[in-house]
Amino acid sequence: MLIGYARVSTGLQNLDLQTDALTQYGCVKIFHDKMSGSKKQRPGLAEALKYARQGDTIVVWRLDRLGRNMQDLIDIVNNLNNQSIGFHSLQENLTMDRGNATGQLMFHLFAAFAEFERNLIQERSAAGRVAAKARGRLGGRPEKYRDKDIEMMKNLIDGGTPIKDVAERWGVSRTTIYRYLERK
Repeated sequence: MLIGYARVSTGLQNLDLQTDALTQYGCVKIFHDKMSGSKKQRPGLAEALKYARQGDTIVVWRLDRLGRNMQDLIDIVNNLNNQSIGFHSLQENLTMDRGNATGQLMFHLFAAFAEFERNLIQERSAAGRVAAKARGRLGGRPEKYRDKDIEMMKNLIDGGTPIKDVAERWGVSRTTIYRYLERK
């Protein structure tokens, strides 16, 4: 039996591309997760692995959909092999089984390239954040209050209004008021 596994990193992404490809390939049952591949506990993957029986094949759309990193990917596929469960990746057109030395070599090469690609993306993202910071763009959530709001808070407090009352007026905690006041 062909058992599919699909994963997207966020709830905003769509599983349709992967599930369509897995269905077209002939997967009878498809499990999925909507979470980062960096999470160790992926319920959909755990269900797929539990569901698979000797002689079945786990099918993924791409190698990076299965493992968190190269070692995780290799561990998962080796565990499948130990249970006589096959593995196939559609995009790399890669079938992994114990009896095929070429398949094992290609699997390890593709896994290394997939991890390399993820590392490059992380490095580019980090470099982009550094460049943005150097230009004064810090990223993150925009400030809720402008300078004039903070100045008004400071004037109220300097005038004797308790911080608790100022916090209630602006609908925030006292800690937030203190944090804004520290910046000015």
